Amino acid sequence: MVRLLIAFMRWIAPWPLPVLRALGAGFGLLLYVFAHARRHVVQVNLRHCFPAMSAAERAALARQHFVQVGQSLIDRAWLWHAPLQVVRQRLQWTGAVAQLAGQQPTVIFAPHFVGLDAGGLALTLHSTTPVAFIYVTQSNPDLENWVNQGRERGGPVKPYFRHDGVKQIVSALRHGEKLHLSPDMDLGPEDSVFVDFMGVPAATVTSLPRFAKLGRAQVVPMLTRMTPQGYTIEVLPAWADFPSGDLRLDTERMNARLAEWIARQPSQYYWVHKRFKTRPEGQPSLY
Repeated sequence: MVRLLIAFMRWIAPWPLPVLRALGAGFGLLLYVFAHARRHVVQVNLRHCFPAMSAAERAALARQHFVQVGQSLIDRAWLWHAPLQVVRQRLQWTGAVAQLAGQQPTVIFAPHFVGLDAGGLALTLHSTTPVAFIYVTQSNPDLENWVNQGRERGGPVKPYFRHDGVKQIVSALRHGEKLHLSPDMDLGPEDSVFVDFMGVPAATVTSLPRFAKLGRAQVVPMLTRMTPQGYTIEVLPAWADFPSGDLRLDTERMNARLAEWIARQPSQYYWVHKRFKTRPEGQPSLY
């Protein structure tokens, strides 16, 4: 089945982008209708994060989110298999891109918007130094190879895995290797603190301030947005006075800034993830 999926994605990679986006929209709507458990997760997340919205507004937002998730999944066909010239044309950079140049230790804070993989590939195409990513191992070896080949096709990539520990990553960071980091998911209570995320206490890993401190690195936010032409990768100014030395305050700051970015285009945040899976002791599950 996985090999058939890969063959299909290779086949559709040359199709015009509007056609692929229409295909992705249809796939997303099918997910919305039939992926009941995942739709429930999105509805719970939206209900708690946007309590001022009406039920009808949240329902429309949920549908739009599934459409964009479907489109982002189909987009991997051209991201991972189209000629790199085509890929580059569809990935547009904006903002303080110059901050990514040079050898200064840099942690790139890349939140889980639907364009996350597109932004990661854009970064490797742009960077002249190795870019480190922390991956989760896929259970299927064919899927693992396909995903890794797609993510690493653009340039110098250094893959790490969660079980590898931090010493290698910190050492490479100090020597100019950029770290692409997405710490805005619920990974359980270990190495996490409960801080506010859009009005809800959320278990949040403290890896962003920890890597910045250990690697003596600047933190540069990078936001990838889906557009009709492909994706826009926006580089924001490096954070001043970060890390502060207080893990909780730094993690609160991270979540507060993320909430501001989500408000600009809420349908593109990755609501299908159980962001509030881990609860403070004694509190019931939200799902």
